[in-house]
Amino acid sequence: MIEKNKVLQLDSIDKRILEELQHNARISNVELSKRVNLSPTPCLERVKRLEKAEVIQGYHAIICPVKTNTSLLVFIEVTLEKTNNEVFREFSNRVKNYSEILECHMIAGGFDYLLKLRFSDIQQYREFLGKGLDTLPYVSLTHTNIVSEEVKDTTYNDLRNI
Repeated sequence: MIEKNKVLQLDSIDKRILEELQHNARISNVELSKRVNLSPTPCLERVKRLEKAEVIQGYHAIICPVKTNTSLLVFIEVTLEKTNNEVFREFSNRVKNYSEILECHMIAGGFDYLLKLRFSDIQQYREFLGKGLDTLPYVSLTHTNIVSEEVKDTTYNDLRNI
């Protein structure tokens, strides 16, 4: 049995499988097995093992923000009134209720959390400020950064040097 929180030791074939799936998660098992020099059955067994161990946590479509009218990318720095486990837990739980918030990261530095959000336009962002951000608990200060150009945006995780 594989412990879900344990770091899994990946061999070179596992890494090649993950590399291929990151580039094309819709690749057939037969084609994947050819690319990693395995027969189909052992290849599928490895993929299933990586899924069970939660190394592979899902398969997702990458959606174009321009074509879906969500091209306004915003990062909001959040400073909390207090910093203790109860406050962190409550803030984190409430953030999960907002679909506009794509990512939320606790930060060590000049503020407590960094939020990543997408909107159709500045008006939708302003509405979120009043109906969303202002309702989050313990927020004492926010600083918004509106992205003028996305230089690099990827989900690719380079495994070659681990």
